[in-house]
Amino acid sequence: MDPLRDIRGIDPAPWWPPAPGWWLLLALFVLLALLIWLFIRWRRLYPLGRWQQDARRHLLTLRRRMKREPAKQVASELSELLRRIAIARCGREETAALTDEAWLDWLQSNDSSGFQWHEKGRILLVLPYAPPDRGADKSDLAQLIEAAIHWVSEEACHV
Repeated sequence: MDPLRDIRGIDPAPWWPPAPGWWLLLALFVLLALLIWLFIRWRRLYPLGRWQQDARRHLLTLRRRMKREPAKQVASELSELLRRIAIARCGREETAALTDEAWLDWLQSNDSSGFQWHEKGRILLVLPYAPPDRGADKSDLAQLIEAAIHWVSEEACHV
């Protein structure tokens, strides 16, 4: 029985340095964290509502230009910009064919602020197509631009 000795316990595996699999897992985790951080940073620079920022910038530019340019030109550009905003918000199929009263009805029903597009929006239907010498009240135009700025910041289509 002398040649038989008792089995001693196996030495535990050391905690440091980790096995190669753990290093791989750590590298994968760091890479994933870096990608998430880069994605969040990128979304702050280029948010989802990029068209809204562009539209808002154009509307603010129109508001500044209104002081020195004829109301007819500003109204024409505002009318076109409102169409482009409507198409971006709710789609071409729903908005591109709207004209006259139907266009004002649509604007009224899709503006949660309650702006009176029927009464104050008539300038959009008349002024862009008026003779060049015809002017308009710029305060009415300013109200339309302010309403459009508010409308751009809304979330989505209300139909």
